Amino acid sequence: MIGFVAASISAFIGILIGATSGYFGGKVDDILMRFTEMFLVIPRFFLILLIVALFGGSVWNVMIVIGITSWPGTARLVRAEFLSLKEREFVEAARLVGAKDFKIIFRHILPNALSPVIVSSSLRVAGAILSEAGLSFLGLGDLTHITWGQMLNRSQLFMRIAWWMAVFPGLMIFLTVLSLNLIGDGLNDALNPR
Repeated sequence: MIGFVAASISAFIGILIGATSGYFGGKVDDILMRFTEMFLVIPRFFLILLIVALFGGSVWNVMIVIGITSWPGTARLVRAEFLSLKEREFVEAARLVGAKDFKIIFRHILPNALSPVIVSSSLRVAGAILSEAGLSFLGLGDLTHITWGQMLNRSQLFMRIAWWMAVFPGLMIFLTVLSLNLIGDGLNDALNPR
C-alpha cells in the first residue's frame, strides 16, 4: 500500500508540474524546471529521513513524504513528452477549432503522454518500497505496523542463531522490487512499440 500511494502522489505532482511546464514553456517552464532541479539536487533519502524524524513515522506521513520527494523524475518525463506532443498536428487542429488550453492539455496531449508515466510509476512503486524498508530498518517507520524493514532490524540480534529471520524479509523485498521492475519492463515493451 505504501508503495502504490507514494507512487500515486509522485505521479500526480509530477504530471501537474511537467504538463504545465511543457505546455506553456517560456518563463513558466524556466521557473518550474529550476524548482524541479532544486529538488533533484537534494539527496532524496536524507530529505525523507529529516522530514520523517521531524513529523513522525506514521504510515500516512511516510507515504506522503516519499511521494512528495520523488516527483521530479516524473515531472521531467512529462515535460519532455509535452514538448514533443504540443507541436503535433492534432494539437494544432484542436487549437484551430478553438479548444481552450485546459482541454488541449487534458483531452489531447496528456492521454498520449501517459504511457511512459505508467512505466515510470511502476518503477517508483519499487523505489517507494525500498525507501519505506530503509526507514523502518532505521527505526523511523510506523512501529504499530510490521514491515519488512522492521523485521530486518529486529533480526540483527539473532543472526547467528536464527539466520532465517533476516533472510526471508530481505528475500521478499528483493523479489517484490524485482517483480515490479519486470512489470515496468513489460509495460514499457507493451506501451512503447519502438
